[in-house]
Amino acid sequence: MEKQYETVIGLEVHVELSTESKIFCGCSTKFGGAPNTHTCPVCAGLPGALPVLNKQVVEYALALGLAANCQINQYCKFDRKNYFYPDNPQNYQISQLYLPICHDGFLEIQTAAGPKKIRIHEMHMEEDAGKLIHDEWDDCSLVDYNRSGVPLIEIVSEPDMRNAQEVIAYLEKLRLICQYLGVSDCKLQEGSMRADVNLSVRELGSKELGTRTEMKNLNSFKAIARAIEGERARQIELLEEGRPVVQETRRWDDNKEYSYAMRSKEDAKDYRYFPDPDLPPVRISDEWIKRIREAQPELQEEKAKRYMEKYGLSDYDAGLLTQSRHLGEMFEKTAAICQMPKKAANWYIGETLRLVKEEGMETEDISFSPEHLAELILMTDRGELNNKTAKEVFRMIFTEDVDPVVYAEEKGLKTVLDTGLLEETVAKVLEENPDTVKQYLDGKTKVTGFLVGQIMKQMKGKADPKQVNQLLSQKLKEAGEKA
Repeated sequence: MEKQYETVIGLEVHVELSTESKIFCGCSTKFGGAPNTHTCPVCAGLPGALPVLNKQVVEYALALGLAANCQINQYCKFDRKNYFYPDNPQNYQISQLYLPICHDGFLEIQTAAGPKKIRIHEMHMEEDAGKLIHDEWDDCSLVDYNRSGVPLIEIVSEPDMRNAQEVIAYLEKLRLICQYLGVSDCKLQEGSMRADVNLSVRELGSKELGTRTEMKNLNSFKAIARAIEGERARQIELLEEGRPVVQETRRWDDNKEYSYAMRSKEDAKDYRYFPDPDLPPVRISDEWIKRIREAQPELQEEKAKRYMEKYGLSDYDAGLLTQSRHLGEMFEKTAAICQMPKKAANWYIGETLRLVKEEGMETEDISFSPEHLAELILMTDRGELNNKTAKEVFRMIFTEDVDPVVYAEEKGLKTVLDTGLLEETVAKVLEENPDTVKQYLDGKTKVTGFLVGQIMKQMKGKADPKQVNQLLSQKLKEAGEKA
């Protein structure tokens, strides 16, 4: 009988915090500056420079820990993790090993089998390293220390995930919480959220964990899913051949869809951790925790539930609107102005997200005014714009944030509400198409689509389709009575 295998996965997720300055100095954390311009003696690791803890980092860590149901270590401290690498200017990283700020939490994810809790072993604060840029032309490596000292929270899960789908659900939940709290933008492409995958396989039913490997260089959810499938297959193949899985760190190459060994996996003892002598312990009072807890915003699940109850939206629509805090806030402002929440929801779920995808944007980059969309919805509701023209105007709102009233006036896009002119046009189209009218009277009612198209063409698209259909139906009925 063929052996069945189970995959066991735990994650180490690094989240870069959205503070204005670094964790132990006043240098900017802004992404994309010229190399080595956001540096000072502290984050460049110069001898004698002393670190000073950024209070906002502690508050962000507390907020994320509380949102992830963690216990808080009210007495926590920093340790030095020693290793030698060119992007590590001090030859050690300030982190937390012995007393991390948060521990023993969980996130609940939705799986095919129902809800599942993924336990969080700990969260700790630490500083980021710099970045190596490998120049293939000159066959050398250059170091940029701008990222050195940028504050991180590392979230270490228990090995509770069993497949790529559970991993992605956990990461998406964690990213949403971070974005709702405002602690990080979690842009994988900019490195502000990075996940290392610890993976092992074992025979189905076995209680013992297999030998794990750690995979790095994963900069998208798709790459993470492919890496999990690739590493699972590699380990099973080794076990089937009777060869051992080596505990090591591997680099995933997403283009080749294969992982390569980087180095043997270190244990804590290899880093020679010891308490950082330059930083005092952090004491967190009950009052401080209470203040952070009371300031927590409404998170995605609560917001989606409120949208269903308050606005009568479906579970699906509420879920889409709350996948981004920014999108949800824009929707609420629009709905409050036009007092038509379902129509506002349709514009955001339909046209807005379509254009976001078409333009290759993030939802956080949407910058048009909710007031302008609300006015467009009201104009459409009053019959001043038909649906086709409204979409044309909305594209200009989306790209240039135009005032829809002014734009429609300037471009002559408003619907013609002159019923006299419309009656003349309908009569003219019926007169010009006697064969089509006869087909309709013979029972071929689908031809009305052609007639509506001819009327809209002669009205240059400025007629209200609802009004056109009503008037056309009336005139065709009259023609049938005369026949």
